Amino acid sequence: MPIEKVEKIWLNGEFVDWDKAQVHVLTHALHYGSGVFEGIRAYETPSGTAVFRLTEHMERLMDSARIYLMPVPYSTEELINATKELIRVNKLKSCYIRPIAFRGYGEMGLNPLNSPVDVAIATWSWGTYLGDEGLKNGIRAMISSFSRIDPNSLPPAAKATGQYINSILAKMEAIYSNYEEAIMLNSRGFVSEGTGENLFVVKNGVIHTPSTSASILEGITRDTVIELAKDMGYEVVERDLVRSDLFLADEIFVTGTAAEITPIREVDKREIGKPGPVTTALQNKFFQVVKGEDDTYAHWLEHV
Repeated sequence: MPIEKVEKIWLNGEFVDWDKAQVHVLTHALHYGSGVFEGIRAYETPSGTAVFRLTEHMERLMDSARIYLMPVPYSTEELINATKELIRVNKLKSCYIRPIAFRGYGEMGLNPLNSPVDVAIATWSWGTYLGDEGLKNGIRAMISSFSRIDPNSLPPAAKATGQYINSILAKMEAIYSNYEEAIMLNSRGFVSEGTGENLFVVKNGVIHTPSTSASILEGITRDTVIELAKDMGYEVVERDLVRSDLFLADEIFVTGTAAEITPIREVDKREIGKPGPVTTALQNKFFQVVKGEDDTYAHWLEHV
């Protein structure tokens, strides 16, 4: 989706003009993918703009950096405050937020340890990632020929820039095959996740989702949905899933900051159908929560 330009980007502690937020062409992360990032959303609520689970996202950014031995020169609290101030500076009521820490300009080669660590935060207005139609009626997905990264190759717990070339290959394959999204299997042949989303399967009223052993990123929206589902009385089971679990599912949906809760109506030409009652109920509850219409989960909203 196109990026809508706003006034400022936070870069290494300063608010700089959008067009001046630049890095050198020999930046280490550009050549080797040595960066970590987050995707966060802020929503317009009756009490003003609020960022959904901002602290948890920034904590995960720090965890990703720790995995990659990347010393971030700012504290979690400093990044939280910078994010809120940036939203205010750009006068955004709702927006997507992209914090990124990356190895900067200074050295070349596979040893990144002497390269400086730069940090940036950007915000912009961004609509539905998989389309309004997809959010309402579901998307078509295919099982990718590209396997999800293995934990002993790259750590799935880290949200690292270079790791997403794996997802890009699967996404392009899906687009060229006239699907909206790809579902990736892990190296053991079990269902892992979408290209940028966690996956849930509903069968006989029970919600199933792959566990961390399936090489998934532990999504914050995934965690949200699991908690909401349990509070709503659904049984949630984390287990290994195979292709036929997808083909024979009553409902399937994916979750993520960008995708929010998006139903899947078809997998590899097997019709799942339009969004079912479990998906619809969770979707409705999720949007009530993030838009500040359900005070039960007000602790997840950090007001700007």
